[in-house]
Amino acid sequence: MMNRATSFFSHWQKDIPASVVVFLVALPLCLGIALASGAPLFSGLISGIVGGLVVGALSGSPLSVSGPAAGLAVVVLGAIQSLPTFEIFLLAVCLAGVLQLAFAGLGAGVLSNFIPTAVIKGMLSAIGIILILKQIPHAVGYDKDWLGDQTFRQQDGYNTFSELVHLASESLSLGAFLISLLSLVFLFWWDSGRINKGKWLSLVPGPLVVVLFSIATSLFYQRFFSDLAIEAEHFVQVPVAATAQEFFGQFTFPDFSAIGMPIVWTTALTLALIASVETLLNIEAVDKLDPHRRISPPNRELFAQGAGNMVAGLLGGIPVTSVIVRSSANVSSGGQTKLSAISHGLLLLACVALIPAFLNLIPLSALAAILIVIGYKLAAPQIFIRKYRKGWAHFIPYVVTILAILFTDLLTGVLIGLVVGAFFIVRSNFHSAISVFQDGNNYLLRVRKDLSFVHKWELKRQLSMIPENSFLLIDLSKVTFVDLDNAEIINDFLIVAIENNITVKIKQLPQSPYLFLDNLKPS
Repeated sequence: MMNRATSFFSHWQKDIPASVVVFLVALPLCLGIALASGAPLFSGLISGIVGGLVVGALSGSPLSVSGPAAGLAVVVLGAIQSLPTFEIFLLAVCLAGVLQLAFAGLGAGVLSNFIPTAVIKGMLSAIGIILILKQIPHAVGYDKDWLGDQTFRQQDGYNTFSELVHLASESLSLGAFLISLLSLVFLFWWDSGRINKGKWLSLVPGPLVVVLFSIATSLFYQRFFSDLAIEAEHFVQVPVAATAQEFFGQFTFPDFSAIGMPIVWTTALTLALIASVETLLNIEAVDKLDPHRRISPPNRELFAQGAGNMVAGLLGGIPVTSVIVRSSANVSSGGQTKLSAISHGLLLLACVALIPAFLNLIPLSALAAILIVIGYKLAAPQIFIRKYRKGWAHFIPYVVTILAILFTDLLTGVLIGLVVGAFFIVRSNFHSAISVFQDGNNYLLRVRKDLSFVHKWELKRQLSMIPENSFLLIDLSKVTFVDLDNAEIINDFLIVAIENNITVKIKQLPQSPYLFLDNLKPS
């Protein structure tokens, strides 16, 4: 027990500063996603706290951070509108957690192993580009859309790109723009490695400096430069409770009397499936970001998410998943262990309960600057160059995944990327499995891989090119399996070979009942 506790706190010098950055990123996202989901703002904060404390404690991932996810906002909004009351929706969230526990028990986490690396990397870069594009409006004081939006078509009637064009016709906040501009300059300078921070200064997260600077600057505007003063809608808006009783009154509890309603179970299954898929995608992505290349146990993650959604539903929160934005913020800030995710949950709880009014002094433009820097790290130009150098089979699925996510949503984009990635995998397997060598009138057909249905056309094509009155050696020495379709192709060719005076030998013929042995002379 002592060794485990020592290991847990062994990297606190990096985990605690990282948790502050994750907290600053998570706070507005929890509020924005709750707003977009049609749920009370406090329910988003509950889910952020549960994602840190419950999921963070149970998860086997050292770097993944959970909370309300933008990808579920539309689904949650539809569910809340279709169910009679919010309390019945909370019951569906609880049941979704139960279903996720069942998924973990059934070993459904193994599905994460079948996602190509190019698609995962494409997802990360797409999220980075989306962060940059979506935060530009907030950086210049245009906050008509919610801060955590990642969808192409937005609730304000614009899409990711048309909103940027629309900004030119809007009356923007010069004060907010100056804060975000100075914050960006500082953050890139802080992370450049050109300054000697020393032992203690290195523990100070750059985003925390930005937030404190932005609060001081906005107060300075109000006192001395009223023309630059930032309006109320451009600040974080945490619900403020005047008393402890009012604070605890913001918690809502599920209505278990509706457990027999079919629509509740349908909603629960939908939430469980989408939340589980997003979680598996995200922990796979976080493992790719981890500089230590640790592997997170997917079934344990599903279990942790299930427990988290049960608790979130019981307390009045919206569904939680592993979230790539918070997780990538954790990685880029130097997080090392689960202490970071858990500490960010504690910070959310403490600040929301004790100093909500202070949190409401934070300008959204400063948080937008922090998210833009995180986005840049996920989609830096050198990442594209590295992918290009790996070849078209890796680069094309990577780029297609990025474009598909940009113009649709996370799950749809990843699905399109998987289809393209599968095509290149099949294509590579298809071309490398069978090769033919010629020496005069002697031919060697060598099979390097087991023959499945994807090799039918190539096998037929190569065998059809063997001329009459020749000798053919079919080398199956590397093969342990020949499926029925390919076995029949070989059998048919053996009949044609007799008619065309082609002598055929097969090297190390596999023990397959589908091959006729009468015409063969194995060497």
